[in-house]
Amino acid sequence: MIRTGQHNLADDALRAADRIDETRLLASIEALAAFGARSDGGVNRPALSATDLDARRYLVAHAHVLGCTVSTDACANLFIRRPGIDDASPVMTGSHIDTQPSGGKLDGCYGVLAGLECIAALNDAGIRTRRPLEVAIWTNEEGTRFAPGAMGSSAFVEPSRMPAYLDAADADGVTLRAALESYRRAFPELPSRDDALPAHAFVELHIEQGPQLENADVPLGIVTGIQGVRWYEFHCEGVAAHAGTTPMPMRRDAMTLAVALRASLEEIALSLGGEHTRITFGRWSVTPNSINTIPSDVTFSVDFRHPDAHVLDAFDEQVSACAKRHGARIAPLFAHAPVRFDAAVLARIDAACHALDAPALRLTSGAFHDAMYLAQHCPTAMLFVPSRGGISHNPAEATEARHLVLGARALAHTLTTLCND
Repeated sequence: MIRTGQHNLADDALRAADRIDETRLLASIEALAAFGARSDGGVNRPALSATDLDARRYLVAHAHVLGCTVSTDACANLFIRRPGIDDASPVMTGSHIDTQPSGGKLDGCYGVLAGLECIAALNDAGIRTRRPLEVAIWTNEEGTRFAPGAMGSSAFVEPSRMPAYLDAADADGVTLRAALESYRRAFPELPSRDDALPAHAFVELHIEQGPQLENADVPLGIVTGIQGVRWYEFHCEGVAAHAGTTPMPMRRDAMTLAVALRASLEEIALSLGGEHTRITFGRWSVTPNSINTIPSDVTFSVDFRHPDAHVLDAFDEQVSACAKRHGARIAPLFAHAPVRFDAAVLARIDAACHALDAPALRLTSGAFHDAMYLAQHCPTAMLFVPSRGGISHNPAEATEARHLVLGARALAHTLTTLCND
């Protein structure tokens, strides 16, 4: 329940939203994009790389200018805190600043910078909130340097994951353990975050990375949850033989088997999940991979996503039987249940959209986000802004400036309200 007192707290939320500064927000996006800038306009900033450490140093300095304290934890997550009137559990926002090798300027970074802009707006408006406000910068969300992705947020929520993460190595053989040691040497002054009080709520602002908002011509998305996922690897065996001398009826072609299996798996996915199905056969390995030799081994991956846990469970059962029918081996790689975001936090976002006269579309995220794990820690929800052409993980990634500003305004309104709960 929002408290009332000398100040009208609903007016505070609107005042905070109105003090979002377009020029300042857009300049911060360009400033962060300079760390790891590519010649094509994209950004390459691997987690805990030298470039990432430079970007963190820039953000820590900016946080101090805003009057905030900064702390860290065992997985190098950063927590930028604006104090509250009371020593209450904080409201958190934020995202990540690591990128894909050929990433854009907005994925993850927009959520961090919009959070910092909200702090600047609160400062400009002279608003003190009851609860502290924290902007989190989660480590290695993309998972392109160290596997798995969303490493920082998952370890924050479940610290027992850390020992298994420490030996993860990048393509050059550098382990997470070694990268964390370099990080600590670079930031010896950062204190460890006090974990005594769990967060009151977490709200992550992000670009959609898909086409739904743009297609609907709606500027904001209220994200009700994140699809569940199943990752599998299938292995099909055949016999290598000469492409020119082996008659078709005598061939044991692993690729022919794999193609037939792929068709069966897609049919299962579509029959179970309908329009909400997302299935991808993204990684293929063919042996001997020669133009004139019949393939002896084919391995391929399956990424199946759906918002309904029952559909995911049914897919598990049917693909196992399907692999057996086709004489293929199956290995599960990763699974995560669908996430449903908190109704009360969603209501706060909805109220912000109404207060700002901003149309919003309710949707489910098809991509993973740090909020997927934070939902296990505290009441959580997400807010999307449109992606031009639905493009992300690409230097062409872009969002209209008016949408970036509106998203930050809606975030400021939501956070101010939550911070006065």
